[in-house]
Amino acid sequence: MAIQKTEKIWHNGKLIAWDDACIHVMSHVVNYGSSVFEGIRCYALPNGPAIFRAKEHIQRLIDSAKIYRIEVDFTRDELVAGMLDVVGKNGVWPCYVRPIVLRGYGEAGVNPFQSPTEVYICNYPWGKYLGSDAEQGVDVCVSSWTRIAPNTLPAMSKSGANYMNSQLIKMEAIIDGYAEGIALDVNGYVSEGSGENVFVVRNGVLQTAPLGNSVLPGITRDSVLTIARDLEISVVEQGIPREMLYLADEVFFTGTAAEITPIRSVDKIRVGKGTIGPITKKVQKEFYGIVTGEKADRFTWLTPVPVRSKQTVSV
Repeated sequence: MAIQKTEKIWHNGKLIAWDDACIHVMSHVVNYGSSVFEGIRCYALPNGPAIFRAKEHIQRLIDSAKIYRIEVDFTRDELVAGMLDVVGKNGVWPCYVRPIVLRGYGEAGVNPFQSPTEVYICNYPWGKYLGSDAEQGVDVCVSSWTRIAPNTLPAMSKSGANYMNSQLIKMEAIIDGYAEGIALDVNGYVSEGSGENVFVVRNGVLQTAPLGNSVLPGITRDSVLTIARDLEISVVEQGIPREMLYLADEVFFTGTAAEITPIRSVDKIRVGKGTIGPITKKVQKEFYGIVTGEKADRFTWLTPVPVRSKQTVSV
């Protein structure tokens, strides 16, 4: 899905024109992948736009940078304010918000310490990540590519470099005719998709892999766990063998882009009855109810955006 540009991008505390947000080809990030980022949704509610779990996303961004020893000169609240500013200024919602922290132009070698830190925040319209079939369920495969192993690249950091692994998983799946791939960890347990966490349901119990299985601490993942516990659904975080994907009654993805997307089949083996299961439906109903404003924001997940004017942008 092509990016539809908006008017302004937030750069180091100031709003600049979209086309002026440029970096040098010799920037450290271009040569060595030294960036961390977030993907965040801003929803259009009846009383105005609101960013979903803004503080939690920005805290993860700061945590990701800390792991890679990237100094960020802005506080969490300042970065949240930057998101609100750029969304409000551009007047485009619903939208996807992308904060990026990167090492810029300065150091030619692998050593990053002499490269300046640049911070950008942009927003743009973006629809369903896994396509129009996402509500009915998608067909996925188990990837031949293993998820990054502990002590190689830090899976708890949402870094640009990590997503080279994700690209291999995604490209293989697409070429083989699937919507997405699920990667196993170095020990053969279910890890995650190229950009999503994975949940399975077996005998009424909702299961997801723990962070120790090279799993990104997903914000939507945490939201689903919170919703499930609130609905008194049994939840466990434990290692999931590959074959459980075939035996599960329900399987679904979670993520900012994917939101909550049911999985219809894995490796051409139908999941359950091949339709959305009851627990997936319950969790979806609560999640989408909150982000559309049909249900109360009882977990205080939504940060309202000060409204200026709304542009008409086709999604």
